[in-house]
Amino acid sequence: MAAARGCPPAGSGDRALAELLLEFSRAQYRAKDGGGAAAAKVERIERRCLELFGRDYRYSVIPNAHGEVCAHYPRHIVLLERDAGAGRDPFESTVQVGKLQDLINRSKMARCRGRFVCPVILYKGKHICRSATLAGWGELYGRTGYNYIFSGGSDDAWADAEDISEEDSALRNADSQLFDKVRGHDIKLLRYLSVRYICDLMVENKKVKFGLNVTSSEKVDKAQRYADFTLLSIPYPGCEFFKEYKDRDYTAEGLIFNWKQDYVDAPLSIPGSLTQSLNIDWSEYQSWDLVQQTQNYLKLLISIINSDDDSGLLVHCISGWDRTPLFISLLRLSLWADGLIHASLEPSEILYLTVAYDWFLFGHMLVDRLSKGEEIFFFCFNFLKHITSEEFSAVKSQRRKSLPPSFTLEEICMLKQRDRGSTTSLSSDFSLGMESSPGAAGSFTYEAVELMPAGAQAQAAWRKSCASSPQAVLWSRAQQSEDRLPSAGMGEVKSSSSSSSTHSDNFLRIGSSPLEVPRSRLVSASDRESRLEEVRSAFLASYSRTIGLKAVPPSPSGAIGGLLEQFVRGVGLRGSSTL
Repeated sequence: MAAARGCPPAGSGDRALAELLLEFSRAQYRAKDGGGAAAAKVERIERRCLELFGRDYRYSVIPNAHGEVCAHYPRHIVLLERDAGAGRDPFESTVQVGKLQDLINRSKMARCRGRFVCPVILYKGKHICRSATLAGWGELYGRTGYNYIFSGGSDDAWADAEDISEEDSALRNADSQLFDKVRGHDIKLLRYLSVRYICDLMVENKKVKFGLNVTSSEKVDKAQRYADFTLLSIPYPGCEFFKEYKDRDYTAEGLIFNWKQDYVDAPLSIPGSLTQSLNIDWSEYQSWDLVQQTQNYLKLLISIINSDDDSGLLVHCISGWDRTPLFISLLRLSLWADGLIHASLEPSEILYLTVAYDWFLFGHMLVDRLSKGEEIFFFCFNFLKHITSEEFSAVKSQRRKSLPPSFTLEEICMLKQRDRGSTTSLSSDFSLGMESSPGAAGSFTYEAVELMPAGAQAQAAWRKSCASSPQAVLWSRAQQSEDRLPSAGMGEVKSSSSSSSTHSDNFLRIGSSPLEVPRSRLVSASDRESRLEEVRSAFLASYSRTIGLKAVPPSPSGAIGGLLEQFVRGVGLRGSSTL
């Protein structure tokens, strides 16, 4: 049974999220809808998003008040420009909102439902963007009547079907000129945003309905207009597959997509240069369960945006409102948990921002998905438990591979002995990346040292504290997590500095708060885990209060029932009633 709807009496953050989820589950957001109580609620949600973006960034807004730019994009489309802190930001975006708006207006017809390439995350000066896939012949020629017939609210639906194929020789020249013009504008927009990498989540080369090709994609553009971009075909199941997730008692482990279905014709294709450092056997992708597939794709995306070049990234599926927000949201939360973006936001605030902006205001059809049991939205936030370890962190690649010149190896060893419980400790001015040796207990292998910061003054203060004060830090071995990541079939990617990881000996500093993260510091693995778990816990609490889980047939594991039941009881949300 679904939990009773209602808003918690707790703090404003809990209440705001509950109100957002209630509105989200009531109706799909449409930019042109206005007037009445619902419009006032949406306006509050929009204002809250702008306020949260403004905490850390300078930004401009592209107006979309009546959906004139895109019917299912926010009425205030945010262009993040630079960090809001004082001084010059070395990663400031060079994009000008006026020119961007002009390119958007010219290019929006190039993509399904007019869902153009839109920047949504700014990371180290790079724009992480989202969109729908490329439009086909039908929409470009204004066959809008087919939208009503063929869409049906599905993620894999197309705004307009084509009743004449691109291959029709009588129209080939006219089609080519039209595609050259429209897709040319799309390419100009991508280049202006410095996007180089295009990650296509479609399991099809072209979407087919009733025997008609109703969408296209960059990877099958016949004129190879997108040949200058790095195209990645990373097929991921559509929202229909998440009906099976719900029917299996919300258990993703062991749930494998059927790649033998007739419509699945897009193979996984990733340039070798992007996979060398990931230690993943990509040839096994069809044997991965939903957990492992999502983990590996997220690792790939994080590796791409952490590359040394200044290139941006585009992620898209078909309509861009199910699989696309799943990975955009996971990227935003993962980078936030590392302290790399939205550094001033608390867990409840980043949760509100990603639910509201990445899902609700970009048109995810939660009402329709819930009615069909396609619970990809719930999966996204429950999945956070599977990405808490440092192997999903963007911080590890920023470590230096040499000893700091003013420290001796003896001092490094001493530091390791003192701060073993938090190898990227926020309470000191520097940190270590260490890895336990497979040899005798107590031995270790030096791998990397990271300074955050490590000026002469900080080093002198540390040495003084070592010489003048006895060991005063208490340690306690942490309990092994009950929710370990599945390891079968996965490459053995060892974490170099996750001293609090569930995969190695765990030590935690007693009395420290992993959520007290200074704005200018990176976070340790233990902080990352705590932050993501707090986001997940807040989501589960609010979701169980407002939307609840659909009743499913009893399963031997009782996995999700036990999970949510124990959680809501533990935080005192309810007594003996059932979900």
